[in-house]
Amino acid sequence: MIPNEPQITPELIAEHGLKPEEFERILALIGREPSITELGIFSAMWNEHCSYKSSKLHLKTLPVTGPCVIQGPGENAGVVDIGDGLAVVFKMESHNHPSFIEPYQGAATGVGGILRDVFTMGARPIACLNALSFGDPAHPKTRALVAGVVAGIGGYGNSFGVPTVGGSVRFHNRYDGNILVNAMAVGLAEKDKVFYAAASGVGMPIVYLGSKTGRDGIHGATMASAEFSADAEEKRPTVQVGDPFAEKLLLEACLEIMAKGCVIAIQDMGAAGLTCSAVEMGAKGDLGIILDLDQVPCREAAMSAYEMMLSESQERMLMVLRPDKEAEAEAIFRKWGLDFAVVGETTPTLRFLVRHRGEVMADLPIKELGDEAPVYNRPHVATRGQAAINPAAVAPTASTAEALEKLIGSPDLCSKRWVWEQYDHIILGNTVQRPGGDAAVVRVLDGPKALALTTDVTPRYCEADPVEGGKQAVAEAWRNLTAVGAQPLAITDNLNFGNPEKPEIMGQLVGCIGGIAEACRALDFPVVSGNVSLYNETNGRAILPTPTIGGVGLLEDFTAAATLEFKAEGEGILLIGATQGWLGQSLYLRELHGREDGAPPPVDFEEERRNGDFVRSLIRERVATAVHDLADGGLLVAIAEMAIASGRIGAVLEAPKGMPPHAFWFGEDQARYVVVVAAEAVEAVLRRAAAAGVPASHIGVTGGEALILPDDRPLLLKTLASRFEGWFPTYMSQGMG
Repeated sequence: MIPNEPQITPELIAEHGLKPEEFERILALIGREPSITELGIFSAMWNEHCSYKSSKLHLKTLPVTGPCVIQGPGENAGVVDIGDGLAVVFKMESHNHPSFIEPYQGAATGVGGILRDVFTMGARPIACLNALSFGDPAHPKTRALVAGVVAGIGGYGNSFGVPTVGGSVRFHNRYDGNILVNAMAVGLAEKDKVFYAAASGVGMPIVYLGSKTGRDGIHGATMASAEFSADAEEKRPTVQVGDPFAEKLLLEACLEIMAKGCVIAIQDMGAAGLTCSAVEMGAKGDLGIILDLDQVPCREAAMSAYEMMLSESQERMLMVLRPDKEAEAEAIFRKWGLDFAVVGETTPTLRFLVRHRGEVMADLPIKELGDEAPVYNRPHVATRGQAAINPAAVAPTASTAEALEKLIGSPDLCSKRWVWEQYDHIILGNTVQRPGGDAAVVRVLDGPKALALTTDVTPRYCEADPVEGGKQAVAEAWRNLTAVGAQPLAITDNLNFGNPEKPEIMGQLVGCIGGIAEACRALDFPVVSGNVSLYNETNGRAILPTPTIGGVGLLEDFTAAATLEFKAEGEGILLIGATQGWLGQSLYLRELHGREDGAPPPVDFEEERRNGDFVRSLIRERVATAVHDLADGGLLVAIAEMAIASGRIGAVLEAPKGMPPHAFWFGEDQARYVVVVAAEAVEAVLRRAAAAGVPASHIGVTGGEALILPDDRPLLLKTLASRFEGWFPTYMSQGMG
């Protein structure tokens, strides 16, 4: 009997996020009542965040292989071959609940955690991205949450020394009580020098590396696996505290000992800290693990075994080292001013044994800790579809010019410069395209290759039709990469949903995964890593279903990358793709009519491929002088963004034929791009499009200092730019609410 152990009560079990039937499963598995430390270990390993118990069945339907895939889901990050002996390593993860409770540290440690996932694989991080969802701008908490999250992302990424090159920001009242902070990191590695988590060899030393263990972040993963109620503020102690400078030292030390051949296996201490990292390394290698907690470097006095096993203190790693390299590895870590401690060894027993102060605090079957976690086939009901909206039945409430002015200055469509100017997006010197375009472009080493990177999702589509919304999220990421000229390679996903125990929420998750899987197969765009974040709701009100897609593409020559701004006057503006004027779930309908209804636009994969491949060929041949894909807000918003980005060049636009002007200009039909070409190339490109079966039309000419619309007043670029750039800084300067 371990002294001073608390009694295991139903209340204590519930506090650990375990249901009565799950506790019964634990009793059957180990044949006795667990100690408090063992209960904590099960709580950590069996929560939603770590075990994927509600989503695992459905995640298995995603396509995870492809010609360039080296490592799919199941490791710290996905790995994709980009040729020349190099691989891109990337993943996206959520830090939603911590960021709502403590915005700065929640967002900062989200960045820190995802960076560790990448350099744990032996890759040097080269870029970060994010996808942020906030509540109604009028909500009293929103402004402070925006300020804290953006400062946290910038504070960590800038200090660590990796550029934050892209992302997305949206506002909707469904995120009032549960914001989303999804962080993505991308790194480069030699493809034959990637490191994995599976331990190997018996009697190998297990080494603790990095910063000391404290009491911050205890139950962080469990907290992330429960919905919020009125007590959200009381969960602040569960939020981790980050130190980007310590993480930078950890990166350099890890890459150095990897290069010296010291490492057998490596796992970062992220969610559930020492517990998850040790169990995963042993279980993946079919080995047991013994840990001696007396050897764990602690920054606080008298920490219990329970606290050490569940702490989520940041900037820590666990490694299995080659015994003959132990002294060399320790010297390297000491040189970088980091803790290095042998805290255990691998065994052949398949047991997870934890000792502290002469007592065995845990003795559990290591494989079953992960493999025997509950897997639920939860009841789910499909979302009832909405009828398509006839654009002719939507009577305009404003002129085309007035509608554009309102849309371009709305929270979702306005410039996010206020956000990304707080991020260092050019450090390391390889950022070719900065934030604000369709995708970021980052040079690979000295070039000529480059990676295109994006994050995207349209939650209102996913709410109305999860299957089509899932398809569209993937197709939109594919288009973003295509619009800069990149060949899409693979995706990472971050599936953010409400409480999966509600059949309608589970139906959203199942539907979106189904749509994502269909799109990834159709577009040869496999999923190589990802994260599921459930229970994103407060007092029973769920977020919009938000399956964020992080896409990575490859450019063979970064100098050929397309940008969206108009380059010269007198060039032809072409619309690529078919337009029906789809207004269901459009921002035009929401912002101009106060409506969020109708079926979202359908996605046709043959059309996506055909149109995207055509646009990519124009970019690679340097025929296109500017390219922008069409998404939120539709055609006229995209043209306005291109003109504003140029700073000086407007356009004269032709009248739409065969449909109401508001549907033509603001409909959100898919598989479309605006492509600008030299005047003398227009006819040749149109003939080439017709031969390829690609719908294409000439809709205007660049020039002047305004957008000239048929039968409407001119829109001066300086007026549009003021509206586009003005909303965010004005909103944030109004004082913290």
